[in-house]
Amino acid sequence: MPDKLHKTKGIVLRTVKYGETSVIVTLFTELFGIQSYLVNGVRASSKKGTGKANMFQPAAILDLVVYHNELKQLNRIKEFKWSILYRHVLTDVPKNAVALFMVELLTKCLKQPESNPDLFHFVEDCFLYLDNSSGTITANLPLFFALHLPGHFGFRIADNYSERYHFLDLQEGGFTAIQPTHPHFLEEKQSVVTSQLLKVMQPEELDDIKLNHEFRRQLLHRYETYYALHIQDFGTMKSLPVLREVLG
Repeated sequence: MPDKLHKTKGIVLRTVKYGETSVIVTLFTELFGIQSYLVNGVRASSKKGTGKANMFQPAAILDLVVYHNELKQLNRIKEFKWSILYRHVLTDVPKNAVALFMVELLTKCLKQPESNPDLFHFVEDCFLYLDNSSGTITANLPLFFALHLPGHFGFRIADNYSERYHFLDLQEGGFTAIQPTHPHFLEEKQSVVTSQLLKVMQPEELDDIKLNHEFRRQLLHRYETYYALHIQDFGTMKSLPVLREVLG
């Protein structure tokens, strides 16, 4: 059965050098979910290859023409070009740190190559907001992304917060009136802010949530715990210490 050609958008998750001039790139594609592709010649020093490798930086969004064969672990890309030309995400240090955090978190959640266009559009929108956002939105976007991403994987936190239900049980994924007997819970201000963030539908609303750096850092650490409780072999986030430094 011959490989079929398809047009799709793709978000670059990871790139590994292969041979003298090639790369293997892992992409989250709109059509097929997470996929790996061999791209020849993009690291060549010839005029044809110059500048092509930088298109495969994590968080880059590309328009692709790809060969697809479900029986193959590694397919090929026939054509690629920028789908979105970022102004800041790949060059601005704080925004790039946020982007790398989002890429790593998404990669840890994507276990199977399956189509999920709603998730693709959510992630794409978040990168576009990041590129165009101001300081407060940029700083709050990792919290927003970390709380809304689980909705696409079936473990979203239920927003049943009230003055009575003010403990967030990270194991159960909901707010409770009684302090849990295990250590994985949030209380008081962390619970209130988490409930506010869960209510945010568009990232521009993040401008209204004023938090200090230390509080954001603590929340991100707790959200990392939430993921570790709900995703097998989640491990720890390599991008989180960098993000904490940059946002500080």
